[in-house]
Amino acid sequence: MKRIVLAITGASGAAYGLTILKELNKLSIETHLIISRWARKTISAETDFSYEKAVSEAYRCYDPDDMTAGPASGSFLHQGMVIAPCSMKTLAAIASGYSDNLIARAADVTIKERRSLILLVRETPLSPIHLENMLKLARLGVVIMPPVPALYSRPQTIQDIIRQTAGKVLDSLGIENQSAFHWGEE
Repeated sequence: MKRIVLAITGASGAAYGLTILKELNKLSIETHLIISRWARKTISAETDFSYEKAVSEAYRCYDPDDMTAGPASGSFLHQGMVIAPCSMKTLAAIASGYSDNLIARAADVTIKERRSLILLVRETPLSPIHLENMLKLARLGVVIMPPVPALYSRPQTIQDIIRQTAGKVLDSLGIENQSAFHWGEE
């Protein structure tokens, strides 16, 4: 069975993380969810989902302050980690190796174990500091994936745009899915 660590931070765009969670569930992939304190507020402000509903959809959910949780260790085997959305605070923590919570620690471990790490970074405009942090991590093999709409898929709704991005994340993890628009497949 595939196992994915999914984190949701407080940046705008909670729907991306929640949609990825739903898509992973459809594919019977074991999801280990970490939701930051600020993400709880963002989920409530931006979506019809509740924190409790998100937790119930995950195989397992961890407190973001629990540094003894499985994802904090390299011996916790998984096929990759996704942070969707990824705040600039979380990006900076990962880029500097400052593992002050479970999300940053799990990302740090994912990098050191040479597993896939995908960050749906959310901020605009980007400052030189943001860009430097992204470049630093990209050079380490981290996938920096701002959720940019694929308009060639001719989305009809915001959910179409979000689902396309979720499918692109799954593609990057090597997980076959029907959510991503693949050029030439109609």
